[in-house]
Amino acid sequence: MGPAAVHPDPPTPRRLAPLVEPAGELSVAQVERYARHVLLPRLGLTGQRRLRAARVAVVGAGGLGCPVLQYLAAAGIGALTLIDDDLVESSNLQRQVLHGLDDVGRPKAVSAAESLRATGTETELHVVQRRVTAENAVDLLRGHDLVVDGTDNFPTRYVLDAAAAELGLPVVWAALMRDQAQLTTFWAAPRPAPGTPPVDPVRLTDLFPHAPDPATVPACGDAGILGALCGLVGSALALEVVRLVTGTGESMLGRLVFVDAAAMRFAELPLAGAGRAGVPAGDAPVHHAQPEEPTRAAHPSERAAATESAGRGEPADAPEVTPTALAAALASDARPVVLDVRSPGELAMGVVPGAVHLPLDRILDDPAAARAELRAAGVLGAAGLAGGPEPDTGEGGPREGGPAVVCVCKAGVRAALAADHLRRWGVPGVSVLAGGMLAWREQVDPSLPRY
Repeated sequence: MGPAAVHPDPPTPRRLAPLVEPAGELSVAQVERYARHVLLPRLGLTGQRRLRAARVAVVGAGGLGCPVLQYLAAAGIGALTLIDDDLVESSNLQRQVLHGLDDVGRPKAVSAAESLRATGTETELHVVQRRVTAENAVDLLRGHDLVVDGTDNFPTRYVLDAAAAELGLPVVWAALMRDQAQLTTFWAAPRPAPGTPPVDPVRLTDLFPHAPDPATVPACGDAGILGALCGLVGSALALEVVRLVTGTGESMLGRLVFVDAAAMRFAELPLAGAGRAGVPAGDAPVHHAQPEEPTRAAHPSERAAATESAGRGEPADAPEVTPTALAAALASDARPVVLDVRSPGELAMGVVPGAVHLPLDRILDDPAAARAELRAAGVLGAAGLAGGPEPDTGEGGPREGGPAVVCVCKAGVRAALAADHLRRWGVPGVSVLAGGMLAWREQVDPSLPRY
């Protein structure tokens, strides 16, 4: 498939109607508090009164949700609903700035609401400690004017997209990973400003008709995330909420915005639903990312080709070895080969002694090079250097009498995928460290950091 179809010229700005009617008159104290907004010609008193009338649901009080909540509460949004069922962990504090060390172990939604109340915000805060599901999403979002999607997985994103479409609500959306981000707005029923042309709807299912392969979507806990990028993108999402609520400026609806924090560059592509102008459904060069979460820009057709050629997909069930059993085996004469398939940066968090490092990305993206490295480590025999994946015949496996292989990652998911590839390359006796390095830390080496 060729490059994505794009407009030769910048698209015509889309003017949207304000989401809400203005609230009642502001008090003198409120005018003073929001004076810098009131002074803006596009916003003014009417715009500030619209903000006071708005009810916004923010799903996720993490890396994106924290800055969104901070700036919307400071902006004078009338009501915010904080929806999150997760607990604060110490590794969150590097980017989730509404939480502190004393909040570790506490519900994120509760911690975030307390931090916002400490600022003296006038915004009504509603805390919902529930996981969003297909069964409850419509009820949770009903009564709001807008949804901010700060979640970190595609199943929940699709649930929010469907529920918001049913209710006619816009969804302000972003995904982050490492030092890159993408953001946009989805809306199944956009309302154009009076006297302006109709605005085409765009939904998450237009950008991602199907969920990306899990192998291409590492979680931020595996890949890392630049903390300040969360603040940058979260602030951009808060700006989008202000634009949509007040009907000012140009919404991101119909545009996919990219951020490269490593070079501080911004780019965008026009985005349209199926059958409309712009980037056709599923053709945008996107980063498949968790919302704290993309590995690199890639056309979906390239992803599909890589998936097919590398044999990506759901791994078969792999035998598991407990951390204590692995530790005992490493101390015996029949020492197994430990294959660590985490990213290079994760090795700083600790390793199993003597482990061979081969990132899963290399196994998936360059099988020939991966097999060469495994051959050098004594995991594969000479036949394992063939150009394509070997069948399940044992050819290319360890020499007779060779050691067993235990694949290791953070929690076990990537290790299972790596083990699946090794078995297809003919390596017998492949197993996975149950619970990954998290379990190794708990059961064998508590001196290692948790991440």
